[in-house]
Amino acid sequence: MMTAYWQEFINEEFKKDYYKKLESNINQSIANGVEVYPPKELTFLAFELTPFEDVKVVIIGQDPYIKPHEAMGLAFSVPGGVTIPPSLRNIFKELRNEYQDFIIPQEGDLTSWAKQGVFLINKYLSVERGKPLSHANFGWDTFTDNVIKALNEKAEHLVFMLWGNFARSNAKFIDSNRHLVLQTSHPSPLGAHKGFLGCNHFIMCNDYLKEHGKTPIDWQLVK
Repeated sequence: MMTAYWQEFINEEFKKDYYKKLESNINQSIANGVEVYPPKELTFLAFELTPFEDVKVVIIGQDPYIKPHEAMGLAFSVPGGVTIPPSLRNIFKELRNEYQDFIIPQEGDLTSWAKQGVFLINKYLSVERGKPLSHANFGWDTFTDNVIKALNEKAEHLVFMLWGNFARSNAKFIDSNRHLVLQTSHPSPLGAHKGFLGCNHFIMCNDYLKEHGKTPIDWQLVK
């Protein structure tokens, strides 16, 4: 269940013309028989699992996974039992680089991160099956820009992890004097070796949280 701040925020966005058009485009696609991911009831899962008041870390993805059963409303995350996608494999690889005792998990459900305050948000919150960026012109960027602006203005000492150009485009909305902004290449196979692998972002994140009196994130999924 979504807490009050996010519910009020989203309800306000729903009233705006851009969002009405966005929703109409998605509904029309579905009516035309197009498969849209994630399932509609999971579109705002990140907001449900990570209350605004609990956000410590913001990780921004591009858009949902385009294969059946993968997208679950959390950036980079896949449900249990689903093969771990390449980008998430590289995220786990980097965690293993940074923490020698990190056990690389066999599943990619990042719900435990979300419940600790890691806000896993994609730039675009829906996609057509098999077509990356197919909803990039629907208006989701307006929505997520407003989300990032709200986090920047109303929260203190967050860590923003901006991996790849889509995520890094949000840096202009973030006050680096109030928050830690970490930028590097995307963890995809095409970008991981251009800076992501070896970035030490997870250690830097937890160091910053501890410096500001916040509980660090337990990145380990395997218990």
